[in-house]
Amino acid sequence: MTLSDSYAKTIRSIFTDGGALLFCIVVPIIYPILYTIIYNAETVHEVPVAVVDDSRSSLSRDYLRRLDATPDVKVVSICAEMNEAQAMVQHRDCYGIVRIPSDFHKQLSTGGQAHVQSYCDMSGLLYYKAILIANTEVSLAMNAEIKVAQTAANPVALFSGIAGGTEEQKAVMQHPVQYEYVNLYNPQTGFATFLIPAVLILALQQTMVLGIGLLSGTRRGRGEKVKREGNTLAQLAGVALAFLTVYIPISVYEVGLVPRMFNLPQLGNPWEIAFMMVPFLLAVFNFGLCFGSISRKRENIILIAVFTTIPMLFMSGVSWPGSALPSFWKYLGYLFPSTFGINAFIKLNNMGAHFSSIQFEYVALWVQCLVYALLAWGATKLVHKSKNTPHE
Repeated sequence: MTLSDSYAKTIRSIFTDGGALLFCIVVPIIYPILYTIIYNAETVHEVPVAVVDDSRSSLSRDYLRRLDATPDVKVVSICAEMNEAQAMVQHRDCYGIVRIPSDFHKQLSTGGQAHVQSYCDMSGLLYYKAILIANTEVSLAMNAEIKVAQTAANPVALFSGIAGGTEEQKAVMQHPVQYEYVNLYNPQTGFATFLIPAVLILALQQTMVLGIGLLSGTRRGRGEKVKREGNTLAQLAGVALAFLTVYIPISVYEVGLVPRMFNLPQLGNPWEIAFMMVPFLLAVFNFGLCFGSISRKRENIILIAVFTTIPMLFMSGVSWPGSALPSFWKYLGYLFPSTFGINAFIKLNNMGAHFSSIQFEYVALWVQCLVYALLAWGATKLVHKSKNTPHE
């Protein structure tokens, strides 16, 4: 079988095999849009919380008024006791509880330290983040104002000019050291900006691996044989060109068009990203040939690919910090093209880094491409030899 014959046969199989058509064409088109739509809101706002105000004072009411005014949470109920608030959380009428103790006003009035208790539904980390940020901002703002008021009431402050001072002097007293923080590469600290780039690269890998596995399983199931033993390389080259023909436009759609459709960050040079995608797609193809040879049945490849998707995302060092991964899992992640592809794409696209910043990932992808190509060629030769050897 020549290269052109292998190419034509693979293209025909992709578009006529229902499973391959689904995973190589339909899923890469629909999945990124569906996933991005779900998380396109980026952050959660107006998280419903219940309040237990045991103080019932002017200061506690001021705290709750400020809390309700934040964009992160919304006070939906003021409960008489904790049992009532806990019942609301259990019924999902709210996702958190803020409790103000009975000595709240007394402690603040006498120069003591008051405590506000915050309980969060940890089944959703975004709820916890919103409730924590809202309470932190409100408490810091009240702390600053109380500090100015207490200082102004101090007789010693009369000689320092702080009491009855200007707004500028009060601002200095509230914040002696002015600070400003900027969230780099994810200004809104959104979930889509954080996760979607990794999902796009992982989707390219998993769908290509599934397509290759399904076609390989079909051919093994039919017991197809080769006509000449020396044409293994030509067959592999034809299959590779066929998948690249399909996945180059799919890649342009996923890493170029989808982020633009949902206004996700795109700071990188498109040509540098394209240059990076070449070894990634080749490495994924060769990895898919090796991955597909694990299973002898067509359907098993789906189970294997689905089972390994989440672990691959974690081992990439995006969903969980790579510096916090145990050495075993960190180096195990080096076996998968998605690990280097995800990190390289995020550096180029989201962080606007120069191509020199991804030298490690770029070289690693070419190494994977070569190693998996040799393994795939050897496995294919072995399979062809076993099929063409007559049995006694």
